[in-house]
Amino acid sequence: MSNSIPKLNLISVNGFTGSIHHGLQKHPNGIHIIYPLGSNIVIKNEKSGEQEFLSGHTHPITCLAVSKCGKYIASGQSTHMGFQADILLWNMDTKKMVKKFSLHKGRVEALSFSPTSKYLASLGGEDDNSVIVWDIEKGAAICGTVASKDSSGVTKCLAYSNGSDLHFVTGGNNTLRVWEINPVQRKCIPYDCQMGQIKRFVKCIVVGDNDENMYCGTTTGDILMVNVKSKLFKKNNPVNQKNILFVGAGDGMLAIMDTDKMKILNKTTLKGAITSISIKNDMSVMVGTSAGNIFEVSVKDLSSKLISSCHNGKINDLVFPTIWNAKTGQELLRIHVPNLECLCITFNYEGSSLITGWSDGKIRAFGPETGRIQYEINDAHNGGVTAISITNSENNGECQIVSGGADGQVRVWRITKHTQILETAMKEHKERMVWNVSHQVVTDPVHVRNQVLFASNFFKAVCYYPDESQLLTTGTDRKIAYWEAFDGSLIRELELEADAINGLDISNSGKFFVCGGSDKSVKIYRYEEGDIVYEGLGHSSEITKLRISPDQQRIVSVGSDGAIFTWKFPEIQ
Repeated sequence: MSNSIPKLNLISVNGFTGSIHHGLQKHPNGIHIIYPLGSNIVIKNEKSGEQEFLSGHTHPITCLAVSKCGKYIASGQSTHMGFQADILLWNMDTKKMVKKFSLHKGRVEALSFSPTSKYLASLGGEDDNSVIVWDIEKGAAICGTVASKDSSGVTKCLAYSNGSDLHFVTGGNNTLRVWEINPVQRKCIPYDCQMGQIKRFVKCIVVGDNDENMYCGTTTGDILMVNVKSKLFKKNNPVNQKNILFVGAGDGMLAIMDTDKMKILNKTTLKGAITSISIKNDMSVMVGTSAGNIFEVSVKDLSSKLISSCHNGKINDLVFPTIWNAKTGQELLRIHVPNLECLCITFNYEGSSLITGWSDGKIRAFGPETGRIQYEINDAHNGGVTAISITNSENNGECQIVSGGADGQVRVWRITKHTQILETAMKEHKERMVWNVSHQVVTDPVHVRNQVLFASNFFKAVCYYPDESQLLTTGTDRKIAYWEAFDGSLIRELELEADAINGLDISNSGKFFVCGGSDKSVKIYRYEEGDIVYEGLGHSSEITKLRISPDQQRIVSVGSDGAIFTWKFPEIQ
């Protein structure tokens, strides 16, 4: 059924899966940078900022490679244990998938193109433990074997020779091998490197330009130099322009090292563990980190410039207007409170204050332009503030905040210029509070319960129809329920094929609603008919929230992996 549903067009994404080693790649044309986000590949034009997307994976991307000629992009994914993990080959010019390779099981750990782009070498994950060489033109495997001996640990990285299509190297836990390919006999012949008494877990490998030496980064923080021809260890060292090596470490250190003397020449520290280094030009390199940041670093003095940033963890809430540039996807403001998690967020109606609820039970208001704190309400809720809304300002400038918490209480606060006063508390809920208020909140002077909705379900989202005559609810029972707002009676229920729904929103016209959840897809339904009309695929983790923009031109969805997807709202007859 999913294949027959029209697909939403992706306008832009904000995010970078920084945990993938060598996930950030500079294309040989010098114009584009390529990186994974969830199950998509993002191709970004550095000059114009325009993004293009390669979508075809069914599970999160785990590795990425770009051919030296720039014609091909290869990407591998993870899947469930015992199932085939696909490798997709893309044509950079057409942005289309040209080949699909399926022999590895569970996970594809690493990919590397041969110098002439004739072959593609792939490494399976821990459960697969195989290395395979593919003929790109024929679209078939020419040879493959076990990646490491039974006496060695798992193999984690792979790199091709710079001058020969018939040689590549692999490394891992107490294993370091040089491989020779025999296309005629269809064999991969491994040669173990002699390391003497040194035992290391190799996490990354780069082969020198002349193929004489390879440099191996290890979990102990040192770098091994091994001769590729003799397979003998030469020297190691803790972590002239012709012989320098860029080294990234798990603590965020980026260093330039002299490969002749194996000495560090200069170093700096970036935010997050460094997982990708890609040469941009003679003057700078692109660096990707596990915190989801992309930096441009000067070769001369290692000064850094932040190119892109994103959330690197679960996004709990989403609200319009945003503190992101909706056109470029650039972050405009970042507010960080150490060791705390922001659980909910809203703007006041003038847009002059950003009101947030936090895991320490406090409500904090910030200036949306400066990020400076305006006021703070201590001990607003026990266990964290999980939902928050605000009324329109009165003539005297006062307003009310309605907050809900993990303690099951709903509290109303009067906000004045100098004070924040608790007006009332309602204690009828037994569990964590969730709501979705996209219209003006009006509080009654007498705070009593008007209605209650009962269902054998853990509610995850609720929203009003634009004229507030009905409500939509959804949750863990995989149903979307329509309720009468006047008397709380159930009108009807839609049975969904999806898993639990976490996010729900209704268009201002009332003709459509969107939902998303643990099945990782965004779906548009017609409100009256209750049928699905469009679907958006691309998230690699569950969707936690989604919103339709006020002008009904975009849908923004966010996930537990920190990704922000912006979709074009289609013209539906």
